Amino acid sequence: MHTLQGLTVWILPVLFAITLHEAAHGYAALAFGDNTAQRAGRLSVNPLRHVDPFGTILLPAIAYFGGGFLFGYAKPVPVNFGALRMRRIGMICVAFAGPATNILLAALSIFLYSRLTPLVPAWAQLFVLKNLQNSVQINLVLAIFNLLPIPPLDGGRIMVGLLPPPLAREFAKIEGFGMLLLLALLIFIPMLGERLHMDFNLLGPVIGYPVTWLGSALVNLFG
Repeated sequence: MHTLQGLTVWILPVLFAITLHEAAHGYAALAFGDNTAQRAGRLSVNPLRHVDPFGTILLPAIAYFGGGFLFGYAKPVPVNFGALRMRRIGMICVAFAGPATNILLAALSIFLYSRLTPLVPAWAQLFVLKNLQNSVQINLVLAIFNLLPIPPLDGGRIMVGLLPPPLAREFAKIEGFGMLLLLALLIFIPMLGERLHMDFNLLGPVIGYPVTWLGSALVNLFG
């Protein structure tokens, strides 16, 4: 029962962080001339439009109950990068829209946390404030994780947009096995480290240090 109560303060932050991240990609693509997401009905802040049964519900639940890295994803918003105006700049902006939205959500959560504390009734205060705390953590981790320069993550798309065309074409080829690389870094290599009684959590420091720095900066600005 205690574990289920703990899970309730993660559900809303996870849903909003993941689904608004994807919706932001669609809105950015539309701003640059691609209406693929609009035609697919994905220009919506309704989480049900973006929920992936495995990535949005089952995978975060497994990570939560297993005590591991809280990770999840929504159904990717379809984007036709060839239809974007100013294709390279458009690709960068569409890719960055997701992490930028998560950073804005983290900033909003910090702002509300500092302002809502005296206004929330005592019986609801713990639930509301824990949701806001978790929203900050989830959104910052999701933003930094997605900015890793590994296709198909947003950071990989940004790199493709920044690199000279010959290098960009070669770098984009990583996307074919990018998800396997991510699964190895997130799951298989740390599991191997546990068996060898060694710390092989390579992504921990790579994500943790920027999250800590960015979180402190946002608290100073909005807290």
